[in-house]
Amino acid sequence: MKALITVVSLLMLAGCATDGQAPWSAMMSPASCSKLSSDQELALNLADDLASDGKLHASLANLQSLPDNLSEVRLRKAKVYRLLGRSEAEPLYRSLLGTCLSADAEQGLGQLFAAKGDYGQAQAHLQRAARLAPTDEKIRNDLGVVYLNQLRLDEARFEFLTAIELKQHDNLAAANLVTLLLYQDNWQQAAEVVSRSHLTPEQFTDAQARAEKLKQPGKGKTAVGDQVATVTDSQPTSVK
Repeated sequence: MKALITVVSLLMLAGCATDGQAPWSAMMSPASCSKLSSDQELALNLADDLASDGKLHASLANLQSLPDNLSEVRLRKAKVYRLLGRSEAEPLYRSLLGTCLSADAEQGLGQLFAAKGDYGQAQAHLQRAARLAPTDEKIRNDLGVVYLNQLRLDEARFEFLTAIELKQHDNLAAANLVTLLLYQDNWQQAAEVVSRSHLTPEQFTDAQARAEKLKQPGKGKTAVGDQVATVTDSQPTSVK
């Protein structure tokens, strides 16, 4: 009996230490995602393909036929709503915090705040995303873009180089690094990155234009999440 009372007392104390949650909840990993059926996977793939082709409304229509309790469905809806500039994106991203898709949710929230020009909030969300998924090159690239917009050049360079090394054949971060180098008038290093990453003349021209805009106070901030050869969702409005 004494042993039982001791165990109950310990559990009650532990519960106080975790703000009333079950004492073991602090040790649990983020909630796992439900396994999708083959039909659901096909529907999600179709929605992804439509979004990649810029058919965002058609993509959303296909997603609306799937149950909202699936984390993967809510994530894709949030991304489509974000690309459409709809307010439904933020609550959907927030509903995924604490799940197996927390890193994606933090990244999406970072992209939303960056689009509003709130780089402080964007940085906080993308830093959390990078801690949750440190080897995700798209998150590192987006964080680098936010740093670049704040003219925190050393931090931006670090994130772009990390993204480049994590995925050698993705030239998105390379194009952003070229923008940074051209902003610093470091043409030699910029040319080396262009050659090494096999950037096209159009990508170099875009990087040069963005660098010039960054030199103009209050103008030409680089976007997070959507623009070609700038950030995550590229060619032209794809969903990761």
